[in-house]
Amino acid sequence: MTRPLTPRQQNVYDFIVKTMNELGYPPTRAEISRALGFRSPNAAEEHLRALERKGAIRVIRGTSRGIRLPAQEADSGAANESPQEASPSQGLPIIGEVAAGSPILAAEHIDRYCPLPPDYFTPRADYLLRVRGLSMKDVGILEGDLLAVHRTERIRNGQIVVARLEDEVTVKRFQRDGHQVTLEAENPDFAPITLDLRRDSLDIEGVGVGVIRGGNGQALG
Repeated sequence: MTRPLTPRQQNVYDFIVKTMNELGYPPTRAEISRALGFRSPNAAEEHLRALERKGAIRVIRGTSRGIRLPAQEADSGAANESPQEASPSQGLPIIGEVAAGSPILAAEHIDRYCPLPPDYFTPRADYLLRVRGLSMKDVGILEGDLLAVHRTERIRNGQIVVARLEDEVTVKRFQRDGHQVTLEAENPDFAPITLDLRRDSLDIEGVGVGVIRGGNGQALG
């Protein structure tokens, strides 16, 4: 930390550190606003920008939990973007139900491991997510399939992503125009989800890089 913080900035910084120590991941702007009594997430965003300018935090754009602590990164030698990595000896972890608010690769979410190497897919997969529902059926992603997911925060329009909206994880096609994001279903029975990143929480957990039909080991590119 290169410059002293104001009392309010210190409160924000302390809340970020507390959240990361207790939960293992940073808070969203909305969570900071609720905890510290701000009128809107925009106020939290202003404090985050000030903290970044002073070197207290590093902000990754385009994701609501994209807050990193340089001090912790220095201690570990590098930023660790995923709570848990796939073990080559075990194969790819299969993620079932995801508990509200917890990291997607938390141990309690892993049903079992699939004996496929991560580099079976391009780019390499980090985990397999069991698909619930039929919102993506028109692109061949069906109930019970396993979606191979590459963890990244670099998303392009048109990609199929695993998105976290507050406490819900969903698979949709990503479109962004400025602050506006649309998560589009591939099924006319499902309405698109529209978000304003200035006030709405959105985390991208990764992009889809392949499908295993019905979870039975038949991989589709």
